[in-house]
Amino acid sequence: MEKLSYQTLEKLDYDGYLLKDAPERVLQFGEGNFLRAFVDYFIDVLNEKTGFNSKVVLCQPIAPGLADMINEQEGLYTLFLRGFENGQKVNDKRVISCVSRCLNPYSEYETVLACAENPDLRFIACNTTEAGITYDPSCQFTDVPADSYPGKLTQFLYRRFEKFGKEAGKGFVILSCELIDNNGKELEKCVLSYAKQWNLGDEFLNWIKAENIFCSTLVDRIVTGYPRSEAAEICEELGYIDNIIDTGEVFGFWVIEGPDSLKKELPFEEAGLPVVICGDHKPYKQRKVRILNGAHTSFVLGAYLAGQDIVRNCMDDEVICGFMNKTIYDEIIPTLTLPEEELKSFAASVTERFKNPFIDHALLAISLNSTSKWKARVMPSLKGFVEKNHGLPSCITASFAFYIAFYHGTTLTEDGLTAVRPAGDTYTVKDDKQILQFFYDHKDEDAAALTHSVCTNTEFWGEDLTAIEGFEAAVSGYLKDIEEKGAYAVMKECL
Repeated sequence: MEKLSYQTLEKLDYDGYLLKDAPERVLQFGEGNFLRAFVDYFIDVLNEKTGFNSKVVLCQPIAPGLADMINEQEGLYTLFLRGFENGQKVNDKRVISCVSRCLNPYSEYETVLACAENPDLRFIACNTTEAGITYDPSCQFTDVPADSYPGKLTQFLYRRFEKFGKEAGKGFVILSCELIDNNGKELEKCVLSYAKQWNLGDEFLNWIKAENIFCSTLVDRIVTGYPRSEAAEICEELGYIDNIIDTGEVFGFWVIEGPDSLKKELPFEEAGLPVVICGDHKPYKQRKVRILNGAHTSFVLGAYLAGQDIVRNCMDDEVICGFMNKTIYDEIIPTLTLPEEELKSFAASVTERFKNPFIDHALLAISLNSTSKWKARVMPSLKGFVEKNHGLPSCITASFAFYIAFYHGTTLTEDGLTAVRPAGDTYTVKDDKQILQFFYDHKDEDAAALTHSVCTNTEFWGEDLTAIEGFEAAVSGYLKDIEEKGAYAVMKECL
């Protein structure tokens, strides 16, 4: 079999959409699985549906990367979006053709900077992981290239400024996809810090602020990447060798915070894509964190104690799925600000995503760092419900008891806190060392004492949870029931 290329696809009479030639209007820092299954997919569809007519030049942000493999295939790769949608199993295939090439700044630094001199270039997308948007003062303007991503971006912007600084409209729309709060604004802060540190001048600083739009964005799609165990079989079916196949879930949603003028420049709505351009991305982020992530954190620990191991199987259990749905629809959604129908539609998509037959999402993997997760994802819904209803949400309160029961371990090791499931098998709780040490120190307390110790730990929650009327007593009661009857029975009683 031949490697994937335009010529190979011609030989196979491929009848899907392909874009051979177009100006490079997008620079993308990051060539990994996520951006290729998310941003590049959306741009590829934009090209097909609206004549956006843009190629994306990729730049790998760290020295080791996929540049050689991407260039060997002329930027082409096969994307499979798989999952459960409208009650049906879905497995969609698309050859993505919007990528022109991939550059390595550590061996092609000048080639990367030369992209800044391309008058057609307008958009910069990035996902350099949560650790990518950091200001490292050890980076210097003369580094080839700067080690940090914001440092590289500042070098790139300065080349653009040198070339087009006197022309209006030649700055960039920068779409930051890193998973941190206010990602675009944080990136802009880092860039401005480098511009000042490197003494690049007030004129350049003013140009950054006036001519560039740093958009904070919310990204939502589970990307499972290269399907190692299936790759040989998939290539046999495709009729070509593709060494950078990418896979992800069908669901995808992108919120871009920016001015209304971006809707014309990026006609996602015209293409029918699930991308929202708005003045504030925070309500959508709150929706995702509280419903999707909050649902995960609320039920997985109890489900694991009840004998389940994978999210998908939980959705086939009436009690566990019912517990999750009651948490979402009765206790979380009423505390949120977006229109109710939008929230319910998103919640329905969450259940379908959790049923995805192509993803074995382990409950233990989700359980990692559940203390900070419960605080960030579930506690706001608890407090919002109490404030609105002057009473306790039963499922969320029970989920706190599941959390305590799950962390009730017996042996502390370098790997974590070892605990035992009711069925007799052991598991390892993984969290910050001081958190695990706390639970180990309190392992011999009964349900009431342990609940009090956890609720009053202000280092965990930033406040004393016993101040929430009735919460401590209710959690203690649930914890005792978990010990006597089991987590499954407690979930059932909550319904």
